[in-house]
Amino acid sequence: MSGVGEQALRELGALDEDQRARVLAAMGDGAAEALNAAWELWAHPGQLPPPGDWRVWLLQAGRGFGKTRAGAEWVRAMARAVPGARIALVGATIEDARKVMVEGPSGVVAVARDGDAVWRPTSGEVRFGNGAVATVYSAAAPEKLRGPEHHFAWADELAKWSHASTWDNLTMGLRLGVLPRVLVTTTPRATALMRQVRAAPGTVVTRGSTRDNAHLPDAFVAAMQASYGGTRLGRQELDGELIEEVAGALWPRALIERQRTAAVPELMRVVVGVDPPAGIGGDACGIVAAGVGRDGHGYVIEDASVTGASPERWADAVVACATRVAADRVIAEANQGGAMVEQVLRAAQASLPIRLVHATRGKAARAEPVAALYERGRVWHARAFPALEDELAGLIAGGGYDGPGRSPDRADACVWALTALMLDKQGEARVRSM
Repeated sequence: MSGVGEQALRELGALDEDQRARVLAAMGDGAAEALNAAWELWAHPGQLPPPGDWRVWLLQAGRGFGKTRAGAEWVRAMARAVPGARIALVGATIEDARKVMVEGPSGVVAVARDGDAVWRPTSGEVRFGNGAVATVYSAAAPEKLRGPEHHFAWADELAKWSHASTWDNLTMGLRLGVLPRVLVTTTPRATALMRQVRAAPGTVVTRGSTRDNAHLPDAFVAAMQASYGGTRLGRQELDGELIEEVAGALWPRALIERQRTAAVPELMRVVVGVDPPAGIGGDACGIVAAGVGRDGHGYVIEDASVTGASPERWADAVVACATRVAADRVIAEANQGGAMVEQVLRAAQASLPIRLVHATRGKAARAEPVAALYERGRVWHARAFPALEDELAGLIAGGGYDGPGRSPDRADACVWALTALMLDKQGEARVRSM
């Protein structure tokens, strides 16, 4: 490695761009060439190709993860490995392909610092010294990919592609060489094409978040987390999650996002809703605190749910939550052994004000009046509650559940709390102790 040891390369890779430039300037051209050629030593694991004979590598990650650099380095490696290779570079638009994938600071030309890659804008081609050629295409012009054959392809920001037929034409033309492959780099969105590619045989998925890139400024990462952490936008754009929308959901994702606020007024009443598990080690014990403000609106203020807990442990979690939020009372579903539920809670805190409630309708039916409160702008989430919100988004109008886990325990606890506060006059508090 031109006299540069592996450990030195790793240390150089850990520096930011300005620091690295100063160190390399002092070390000379040989060190720079060695570092540039040793991408696999200082890339973070998510930027490196997965093992195996995959056909599609879907790199689904948040902004700032380093997807573009990973794509450009992979193209460079494929071009070097297969002299004369034909490679497709497909962006959402031709402008994206040119400015990001080819000419950008992490594009194909930039990673080939030895001058081995020459960009010819008139023909839309990057030409490598060994005869390999990478040609840019636009996902908005699917017919341009009908006919050309390729060994490899890099498809960028698949979630922004406007024509699914572009993907079909691209993959049908991947028939050169022993193992044709395509790398997809994208921030996810729940499009039909994303679902199709993820589910296809031969697809390997790498997930990653903004936080995985150690070269990003700490202040930027902290600011993004403070502004968007846990929200639907943050989970999609920063954490690289594919957030699905359930057809007929009582709580569409847009509704949940609309009803989020950091401004919580003085709360006049606070309760903790509890959906106890049927046994030990199975479903979660839903524990959600909510209150009513002076403005008459409801506010969800804490999700303290626990999973796989013994009765003693989930009862302690209920008491701890009630103490933190100064709850007026606990509203606990009693269908799973009412006397036992109350006994367990009393054992954890003898003075705990408890009201047992019995479910006479299914979870979705009980949730519908509460969802209507959200729609009328009368219930707010004091911050992001990702696990709770995923369950709310899985409850379907007319009955049914299509969310995480076997049962929406957190959502049910939330519904019990808000029902007691805003829909059931029996829920009015008479005791303020804790």
